[in-house]
Amino acid sequence: MTTSQVTPKRVDVDDLMRRVGELPPLPQVAQRALQLIRDPSSNMADLADVLSLDQALAGLVLRWANSAYYGLVHPVATVRQAVVYLGQQTIENLIMAGSLAAFMARPVPGYGLDPGELWKHSVAVAGGARLAASRFGMQVSEEAYHAGLLCDIGKLAFEVLLRDVDLDDPQWCNRPLPDLEAAHFGIDHASLGAEMARRWNLPTPLLEAIAFHHRPAQAGEGAIHAAAVHVADYAATMLGIGMGREGMQYSLDPIALERLGWTEASFYEMLDRLEPLVAEAEGFLDITAF
Repeated sequence: MTTSQVTPKRVDVDDLMRRVGELPPLPQVAQRALQLIRDPSSNMADLADVLSLDQALAGLVLRWANSAYYGLVHPVATVRQAVVYLGQQTIENLIMAGSLAAFMARPVPGYGLDPGELWKHSVAVAGGARLAASRFGMQVSEEAYHAGLLCDIGKLAFEVLLRDVDLDDPQWCNRPLPDLEAAHFGIDHASLGAEMARRWNLPTPLLEAIAFHHRPAQAGEGAIHAAAVHVADYAATMLGIGMGREGMQYSLDPIALERLGWTEASFYEMLDRLEPLVAEAEGFLDITAF
């Protein structure tokens, strides 16, 4: 039987997510901090006071502010000082990344990913997506960062379906894995991830970027976000960051480059910057603290 003749198995999305655990709710302190960031009437002192209630988040903010990346002559000693120095966008990214770190650092055996590999891949895609979308303004680039961080969240649930699959079997080779997932199960990890994120009440552009990061031409409202995540995902895979069993059965969609206004030179510049981004994040995101 060829791949085209395979009848998709029926997959119960709710059951699949229950088996592995849905995207966890943000910690209460993180939720409150994000509310303050998005409230124009709030101030940095309020934000700092809330972050100080969570030891892990407070420590993360202080570590980041005092990192060699910023090279401060006089290290900051309080969360208030750190928040003022870093700014709201950086704080928002740290909250999102820190809150997801432990959840996404788990092993993903169905995709051949050891502990921490999916997390490294996600951090690389997030940083790359931000770079790719930077010309569209801060809001879009930061949303692209969040979408990149979450683009493969569906793998955590989908991988249980792949544990006993032989990817060298003729039915499972020489095509991109998302295409094969859809052919065999009626859904792929990207669509599953978008459903998980929808239950986290993320906005439409982010949901589309997650759902269509392998097929950016199909995105509507989230077209730029999806293109940015697609290009960054391809770059991270080329570098072997969290590639696992997927290999390089992955094509770069030229529509994504066109939407971003990117050239081949832009893409290779991203390749040079991704690995330092991952190393930087690993140095400051202590996954055991969250």
